[in-house]
Amino acid sequence: MYLLVGLGNPGKGYAQTRHNVGMWVIERAASRWGIPLAPRGVAQVGSGRLGSEPVELAGLLDWMNISGPPLKGLLRKLHLTSDDLIVIHDDLDLEPGRLRIKCSGGHGGHNGIKSVIEALGTPQFIRVKIGVGRPPSGRNSADYVLEQLAANERDVIDPCVEQAVDALECVIHRGASTAMNQFNVRERTNGEGLRTED
Repeated sequence: MYLLVGLGNPGKGYAQTRHNVGMWVIERAASRWGIPLAPRGVAQVGSGRLGSEPVELAGLLDWMNISGPPLKGLLRKLHLTSDDLIVIHDDLDLEPGRLRIKCSGGHGGHNGIKSVIEALGTPQFIRVKIGVGRPPSGRNSADYVLEQLAANERDVIDPCVEQAVDALECVIHRGASTAMNQFNVRERTNGEGLRTED
């Protein structure tokens, strides 16, 4: 069984901000897989199956920078470990609409991931990262991630949210290594102007 957790901040005022794209992925997965989400304690949670695989979905309802303790509590309640965890979150260092899967690593300045690593005592858990890009020069990163996306940004991010659900399906059914090989690609242009992938 996997526990899939989307990071974000609680409340309607934050629902459409860049920092909440992890929650959007959980909501999209719940819709696609027919798993209802309901408030329960510190998270919106839902139990179901992806094919034959049991999954638990959770969108945390606590503040981003204290995501770790409630997430650890969910793992304990479900008798799971960090090996069974997939965390979905925004990433400033990825271009908007880029997707990247990692199995470990540091927090990269992301306070939610920092809190999770500190609470679990290990960086060894799968992350699915959604690129939101860096703010323009002179703008504060903390303010930037708490801003709502403009319509043109949503046009870029929404397909990535859908692709993130595809990536979750791949991780669960085929493993993280296969998913990384399939989804950690970047379109580029060769010398003849043709789009390729690396």
